[in-house]
Amino acid sequence: MDFKEDFFTPENALDIYCLRHPEEIPLFKRLTDEETEMLNHNRVQLSFRKGEIIHKQGAFASNIFFVISGIVKSYMEVSNKNLIICILPAGSLIGLTSISVDNVFHYSTKALVDTDVYSYDINAIKNLMRKNPLFASELVDITNNKMVSLYERFFSLTQKQLHGRLADIFLCLSHKIYKTLNFELCMSRKDLAELTGMSTESAIRILKDFKEDGIIEVSGKNLKILKPEKLKRISATG
Repeated sequence: MDFKEDFFTPENALDIYCLRHPEEIPLFKRLTDEETEMLNHNRVQLSFRKGEIIHKQGAFASNIFFVISGIVKSYMEVSNKNLIICILPAGSLIGLTSISVDNVFHYSTKALVDTDVYSYDINAIKNLMRKNPLFASELVDITNNKMVSLYERFFSLTQKQLHGRLADIFLCLSHKIYKTLNFELCMSRKDLAELTGMSTESAIRILKDFKEDGIIEVSGKNLKILKPEKLKRISATG
């Protein structure tokens, strides 16, 4: 994982409640004014409170979601157990795999904080893909980038020890989600366990180890990474 300490500045820090508009995303910049107007006519804005489910695994996928503000988690439910696939901030798209697979959601998504989304008619998205090759190509790029992230997650879950897995998550949260070393952890200890494929007890124990070693500082829900380079070494050695 590429982790540069000088990347983190107060100016770069993410306000999870700031609004992100589709027009800011390269994907939607590929649309003509007419196509943008058509897409806007096929969307509604929805608000979800913390803990509310945005879509359910196994349900028919009639919509694609764009996160305007907030943070969500996507997770798989298997045999009464959950495995969190990813954490997504504002500006993310949810449900792209349903466009070309079998029109059902293969995972659930839940709001980790109060979250606003645009819900787009999936048929409008499919129609644009057929008519606009640049738009379709951008969607393929987004999907491929997500696949690369999933490969990294798969390696972490199957090849790294527990300390390395949790180190990966804290580095990812600080680098890709919050973009700061000091952030409010919107996930429970159970979420951390489901994100790293370990028991809640193990997640709590390793969190305690990191605190006692002076790697992180935890105050309530606020988490501060004190020694990012040491955390990076733990991630690298697994």
